[in-house]
Amino acid sequence: MFYIIVILGTLSVPAASNQQSTGLQFIDHTIATDLGGGYQVVATDMNSDGRPDLIALAPRLNELIWFENPSWARHVIASNLSGMINLATHDLNGDGIPEIALASGFSTVAARSQGDLSILSKSDNPDKQWLVNRIDRIPTSHRLRWIDLDGHGNMHLVNAPLIGQESVAPDYHGTTPIYIYDTDNWQRSVLSNDNGVVHGIHQTAWDEVPAQVLLSASFLGIHLHQYADGVWKRTRVHSGNSANWPASGSSDVSVGQSNNSHYLASIEPWHGHEVVVYNKTDTTWQRQVIDESLTDGHTIVTGDFDGDGVDEIVAGARRGKQVLLYRLSELNNWTRQLIDAGTIAAAGCATADLNLDGLLDLTCIGSETANLKWYENVSGRLN
Repeated sequence: MFYIIVILGTLSVPAASNQQSTGLQFIDHTIATDLGGGYQVVATDMNSDGRPDLIALAPRLNELIWFENPSWARHVIASNLSGMINLATHDLNGDGIPEIALASGFSTVAARSQGDLSILSKSDNPDKQWLVNRIDRIPTSHRLRWIDLDGHGNMHLVNAPLIGQESVAPDYHGTTPIYIYDTDNWQRSVLSNDNGVVHGIHQTAWDEVPAQVLLSASFLGIHLHQYADGVWKRTRVHSGNSANWPASGSSDVSVGQSNNSHYLASIEPWHGHEVVVYNKTDTTWQRQVIDESLTDGHTIVTGDFDGDGVDEIVAGARRGKQVLLYRLSELNNWTRQLIDAGTIAAAGCATADLNLDGLLDLTCIGSETANLKWYENVSGRLN
């Protein structure tokens, strides 16, 4: 396996802090270089051996691929799939192997988007590819997530189309529904309605309540969706970037832990240039831009890479070909560290302890660069 060592210093964040801090340390491993249009990477245990494997979704391929940890041997899950755009995994039958919800047949033009939603399950014959069961068709199906509605394993599948069926470029005005599916019969219902482009969704625990909630990022900003007593309640967290439509709102959202509370991290606006942190006061969420230098920001994740109990933020840019890490200093300022500069058009990133050493690792997939990389966290081991 080819790898290079990357130990990059920390840069101060424009409009946030000039304070310097010791950078985290990563070893850069290239796992694949032929994933045309690479869009999403998911870390999950595909063979029940206790190690997180990597599923790589690449729209220009007609195969869905997974890479086996630790050899990174390549396996085909299913073939003859066109326009794959997103997936989510969950073990529905309790056999230790996750089922895969997959959205394919994608186009940004609703009239040309087949929007297949399928459930992929492992075949009883280990030599055969996985079984593909189409459960629905929704034009521009774009983001899938599993959500626990009661905190006790009552799992449902969320499907967020990019735009509504009547929305067209460049303004994309029109109702954009978010759907949810009952796994007993795959019956579809409307979770909520938004407007314009809904680019990101994120399921998470919230306010010490067992049930998970859903966050969505759209032209209208960030919204919180909570399910209680059989009803979904939608609350706007913040309107996001204040530019005029369609350059307004938010693109992607994640949740991090900080000082015994949670914060929101967002890329704004759609495919935007800003990394934004939201912290809650008594009554409102305060918006803080911690970076405004991204070009085509497309992915944001959080995780505790240094083990101090406070989550860092990782943002990836496609045309900017950057992976950036933001770390909260002891003085409550954010500092910025380049993890990758120029070798990956980061469309999607995920976190997991891939080598089971107790340190959280990072993995990203590149669109124009067609590559999959593992950034092995070695912080504290190279000093």
